[in-house]
Amino acid sequence: MRNKSETCTRCGACCATYSVKFFRHELDSAPGGWVPTALTDAIDDAIVRMRGTGHRPRRCVALRGTIGVAVKCEIYRERPSPCRAFAPEAGIGHGDARCGDARRRHDLPPLMGSYDAFPLA
Repeated sequence: MRNKSETCTRCGACCATYSVKFFRHELDSAPGGWVPTALTDAIDDAIVRMRGTGHRPRRCVALRGTIGVAVKCEIYRERPSPCRAFAPEAGIGHGDARCGDARRRHDLPPLMGSYDAFPLA
C-alpha cells in the first residue's frame, strides 16, 4: 500500500480540476484562521476561493510541479478544509468518484475504488 505522500505528491489532479471554496473564518487574517489570505479571491462576504481555481484551466496557485509526476502543495499545513476532506483514503491508494474524475481529466488511471463510470463533463 502507498502512503499519502506517495500517492498524492505524484498526482495533484484534484488541485488542477476543482474550484476550492471555503468560509472566510479559515483565512489567516481571521482570528484562529490558517489559510494564507494572499492566495485567495473573495466570492462574497462569507466565501473565498483559492486563487487559480475559479476559472479554466484550473490550477491552484499553491500547487507546484507536474501533475502525475511530482507535485507539492506549498501550503499543505495551512490548506483549507475542502482540501483536507478531499479523497480521505487516497493516501492508502483508494479513490472515490471525485478523485477518479480528477485523475481521468489529467490522463491518469483512477485509484482502486474510484467509480469508473463517473461522467466527464
